[in-house]
Amino acid sequence: MFKQKRPMKMIQSILFPLLLLSVTACGQQSATPANNQSPAPASNNAPAPAADKQLTIGISQFVEHPALDAAREGFIAELAKKGYEQDKQVKIDVKSAQGSMDTAISIAQKFEADKVDLVLAIATPSAQAAAQTSKEIPVLFTAVTDPVEAGLVKAMEKPEGNVTGTSDMNPVEEQLKLIKELKADAKSVGIIYSSGEVNSKVQVDAAKAVADKLGLTIQEAAITSATEVKQAAESMVGKVDAYYIPTDNLVVSSIAAVLGVAESQKLPVIAGEENSVKSGAIATYGIDYSKLGAQTADMAVKILKGEAKPGDMAVEVQADMKLVLNKKAAEKMGVTIPQAMLDRAGEVVE
Repeated sequence: MFKQKRPMKMIQSILFPLLLLSVTACGQQSATPANNQSPAPASNNAPAPAADKQLTIGISQFVEHPALDAAREGFIAELAKKGYEQDKQVKIDVKSAQGSMDTAISIAQKFEADKVDLVLAIATPSAQAAAQTSKEIPVLFTAVTDPVEAGLVKAMEKPEGNVTGTSDMNPVEEQLKLIKELKADAKSVGIIYSSGEVNSKVQVDAAKAVADKLGLTIQEAAITSATEVKQAAESMVGKVDAYYIPTDNLVVSSIAAVLGVAESQKLPVIAGEENSVKSGAIATYGIDYSKLGAQTADMAVKILKGEAKPGDMAVEVQADMKLVLNKKAAEKMGVTIPQAMLDRAGEVVE
């Protein structure tokens, strides 16, 4: 009997480990997807397909005014046309810094913590905050005059890094020429701008560079907050023959203050973009911010689809410029718009 039991124990000692191995294998099989296919190896940089999750885009807008609002709405509308509808294929988180750089930085930090799929930064300060905070998340900017000077990209043609977008660099010389057409004897132009905005200083420098050959001199008034705009405009009364408002976010957000002074003194106001003309300036020759936003959305779609990387995408500018005139504003400022200007205008606000 003893000799018969010994072989049985040997068999059990062999079978028991095999049984454990079988049970373990069954447990591993239960973790395999239902389609019996092994999980694909994880990719370090491949974005999740849109069908698997809702993408998130964070929009940081430095301040609210018609031009920047138009860029934002143009961006969102074009995304929808390309199959990225808000609250469907994509969640869009819009935040305004209300003109505060500290708030712009906080917004950028939140988007970084939320790990959004893409950031759209509208205006230079918001773009700088996003670029400094996010080094991996794709960052697109719009309404930035000089992205190289602002430290956002290495070069317009090849930005490098994770940042690119669209520039709203306006044709300053062509805009200043409008002053001479409206008021041939104009000699001095007042420019109010924010000392904290790089894009504004770029435009002031551009105006100085061409003013001499146009027979104009430039009077500057730098501000640090929107509350100083009216005082800056009043300080130029008696010294200037016209005002030029660049695409400065703080000044444009308070353009009514400049218009009030200009109308009382019968001084024409030329603006850097068309929404300011619709708000009450007389004229501009420039870009359409809604179209600029849409152009930026086209770049975003390429990034979201994995067809391009920000660092390899050249910064784009808008070639489609148009003359926009406001007849009612001209009357308030005691100016008659020449028929030749009206004839070539792309849009006339009555």
